[in-house]
Amino acid sequence: MGVAPVLLVKGLSFAYAGNGAALKGVGFSIAPGERVALLGANGAGKSTLLWCLVGILAGRGKIEVAGTALAANTKAEVRKNLVLAFSEPDDQLFMPTVFEDVAFGPMNLGLESDDLEHKVMQALETVGAAHLKSRPPYRLSHGEKRSVAIATVLAMSPDILVMDEPTSSLDPMSRARLIELLKTFHHTKIIATHDLDMAMDLCERAIVLHQGRITGDGPIMKLLQDEELLHRSRLERPLRMQGCPICGSSSN
Repeated sequence: MGVAPVLLVKGLSFAYAGNGAALKGVGFSIAPGERVALLGANGAGKSTLLWCLVGILAGRGKIEVAGTALAANTKAEVRKNLVLAFSEPDDQLFMPTVFEDVAFGPMNLGLESDDLEHKVMQALETVGAAHLKSRPPYRLSHGEKRSVAIATVLAMSPDILVMDEPTSSLDPMSRARLIELLKTFHHTKIIATHDLDMAMDLCERAIVLHQGRITGDGPIMKLLQDEELLHRSRLERPLRMQGCPICGSSSN
């Protein structure tokens, strides 16, 4: 008997009013501990899919997280196991201090007092941001905001960590630091990204979306070498797989 999936999606469809279908019968399953990159051009449906997974948007079809089917009355239960880090950290940080932002989620799960403080500080220490605990989020750099936003997710102790464009707007050093940090996490990870080099570093599997449909699902290295799939899905090879403009060689 195989391992039960920690996430199961069947026949998921969603349409924005007046804009046509954004998702068209999407289906896949993810096993515990898998690291999956969600790839696709702008408008492919990546963010829409993530928002459906956490119940921000209500699509048609089936979503099951850790054995619980997502429905109006199960959102709270599902969000204990699957937590989304938004593409813009400012959308996630809204409290007067960093500590209060990171505490917000676990406090709403009923954590109190010493346990709450321990959970918050553990999350901040994990992302190297404990020294920021008393700072107002609006006074942080973009890289610091990104780290704190990830801490808000980690403090919820989710089984599945879902991230939307985690490296967007980061400078090269902050990007490298974030990738090294994410390598240390043992959560099941779903990372929607245009950063294909980062996806190669962190994920062994990729799901490719194009115009609301899955056009590829399999080992990430195999998919990123499929020129026809990349062209059809409006993607390019990662930079490290492209030929050097001078000598014509690549790093892979």
